[in-house]
Amino acid sequence: MALIFTNSYLEDALAVFRQYKAMADKAMAQVTDEQLFQTLDREANSIAILVKHMAGNMRSRWTGFPEADGEKPDRHRDSEFEEATMSRAELIALWEQGWQCLFSALEPLNDDDLVRTTMIRSEAHSVMQAINRQIAHYACHCGQIVLLAKHFSADHWQTLSVPRGQSEAFNRSVRSGEKSQR
Repeated sequence: MALIFTNSYLEDALAVFRQYKAMADKAMAQVTDEQLFQTLDREANSIAILVKHMAGNMRSRWTGFPEADGEKPDRHRDSEFEEATMSRAELIALWEQGWQCLFSALEPLNDDDLVRTTMIRSEAHSVMQAINRQIAHYACHCGQIVLLAKHFSADHWQTLSVPRGQSEAFNRSVRSGEKSQR
């Protein structure tokens, strides 16, 4: 995804969230249904568990945002880390619902809303702090999803960025593209 210049924190935050979602979407598309539920060891999370956790977090954090506390009383966080027994389609639907909560909450806001106060677990945060907290959280888990998908896909992995051994060619094409746009 090409960087689009903006001086709006919200536009940038939404673009970053969309970039991480797209990265995880592309990674999950490269694994089999069985690999979505596979773990590396007893203590590790599967891609499905990470998806369940992120979707639960997104529903809790973004429903009623910024007025409502971001930790909803009906959220059962521990259950998000239990083995998932659902189909790929159900898992992806849960994932999409979580992201829809996020986008529905943030898209109507404007930069003036960033200084408003919101609560997470009865702790006061500015709206900007709450957004930053979730960008960091989701980036971590999307990275885990990519790592697991890359591990399980092994030799069939389709890179999500510049392929190994092609950095110099990529950098030259970017520099020449910059010159041609001047």
